[in-house]
Amino acid sequence: MLLQVNTPVPKDIPLDLPLPEWLLVILLVVSFLLHIIFINLMVGGSIVTLWAQIKGLKNKEYDVFAHEVAKTITVNKSMAVVLGVAPLLSINTLYTIYFYSANALTGIVWIMIIPLVSIAFLLTYLHKYTWSNLEKHKGIHISIIAASVAIFLFIPMIFLVNVNLMMFPEKWGSVQGFLSALALPNVIPRYFEFLGACIAVTGIFLVWYNNRKSYNIDEIYTTFTRSSIKKIGYSIATIGLGIQIVFGVIVLFTLPAKGIGYDIIGIMIVGGSLLAYALWYSYQSIIGEDKNLDLHFKKILISMLVFMVLYGGSRQMYRHNSLEKHQELVQAHTTEFQRLSKEARENPVVETEELAIDESLGDLAKGSAVFGQYCTACHKPNDVLVGPPISEMADIYKNDKPGLINWIKKPGKKRPDFSQMPGFSQLSDEELKEVSKFILSYK
Repeated sequence: MLLQVNTPVPKDIPLDLPLPEWLLVILLVVSFLLHIIFINLMVGGSIVTLWAQIKGLKNKEYDVFAHEVAKTITVNKSMAVVLGVAPLLSINTLYTIYFYSANALTGIVWIMIIPLVSIAFLLTYLHKYTWSNLEKHKGIHISIIAASVAIFLFIPMIFLVNVNLMMFPEKWGSVQGFLSALALPNVIPRYFEFLGACIAVTGIFLVWYNNRKSYNIDEIYTTFTRSSIKKIGYSIATIGLGIQIVFGVIVLFTLPAKGIGYDIIGIMIVGGSLLAYALWYSYQSIIGEDKNLDLHFKKILISMLVFMVLYGGSRQMYRHNSLEKHQELVQAHTTEFQRLSKEARENPVVETEELAIDESLGDLAKGSAVFGQYCTACHKPNDVLVGPPISEMADIYKNDKPGLINWIKKPGKKRPDFSQMPGFSQLSDEELKEVSKFILSYK
C-alpha cells in the first residue's frame, strides 16, 4: 500500500521484448561480469600506476613497474568499453522505465559521463606515450595519471548511483539530482566494495602478467625479480580483498530490506567466504617462500571468479525482487491506459463550440462570429498583426469571393514579410461563405 501511495507509476511501452526475458537476463549477467572484470583492471591499474610512480620518485624500479602497468591500462580500457555495450543494451531493454528514470533524475551528471570518459581515455594515452618525453618532469607526468585516476574514480560512482536509484522508484519523488541520489542507503558502501574489487583483481592480474614465460623480467628490471614483483601483486590483491570483505559486510547490513531474501543472504555469505578464502591464501603467498608463490594462485583465482558469478547472480536477484511489486503496478496502469485508449478510439467525442453570434449585425452576424473565433488572433481591421489587415484582404478579393474562400481553406505563402497562414479545412462550406462575405463587406 505504501508503494502505491508514494511511488510514481508511469505507463510502460507496450512493445514485445526482442528476445525471451530469461535469455536477456542471462545476457545481462554474463556480459556484465565480462565488462566489470576489465573495468576493475582499468580502474585498479590506474590506481596502482599512480601509487607505483609516486614510489618511483625514490626507487627507480617502481617507476619501471608503473610504466609496465600503465601499458595495460589502455588495452583494458578498450576491452571495458567494447564489453560494456551488451549489458547497457540488456538493462536498457529489460528495465527501460527504471533505467531512463534514473538517468533523468541524475540529469547533467549522467550526461557528463561522455566527456569525462573521453578526457580520461585521452589522459591515459598521453601518460603512456609521454613517459620518455616527461622523464625530467615527473611532477607533470604524475599529475596526468592522477587526473585520469580522479575521473576513473568518479565515472563508476555515477553508474553506481544510477543503477542503485533505478531499483528504488519509491525514492524518485524525493530525489533532487545526483547528490541526493548519492545519499541513498547502500551507495557509498557498494562504491568502496567496488574499489576493493578493482584493486584485488588488478593484483591477481599482475601476478599472472608478470609470471608469463614470454615476459622477460631480467631485461626490464635491474633489481626486481619475478618473485618480488609477484609478491607485490599478491600484496595489492590482499589489500583489495580486505577492503572488499569489510565493505561487503557493510553492504549486506545496509541493503534495503525490500529486495532481500534468504536466498540472497545465503549467496552473499558463500561469496564472502570465498573472498576470505582468497584473502587467506593471498596473504600466505606473501609471507611464504618464493618457491611456493604459484602454489595457491589457482585457488585464489577460482575463488574470485566464482565470487563474481555469485555476485552477478545475487545482484540480478535483488534487482528483480526490488522492482517486482512496482512492475506489477506499472503493468496494471498500462493495461488500464490501453483499455481507456481503445474505448476513446472506438467512441470518439466530437466537441463543438457554439459561435457567439451578434444578431444585431444582420446577415453578417454569422460571418463575424466565425471570423472572431478563428481569425482575430492574426488579423486586425486596419493594422498589420501577424497577417495583413481585413481592409487589405477586402481590397484584394473585392471581386473574387470564390478565390477568397479557396485561400482560407488552403492558403499558400504570397509575401516573405508575412508568416505562412494555416489552413482552415475544418470550416464548413457555409462557414467559409459567411466569413468571406464578412471580410468583403469591410470598407
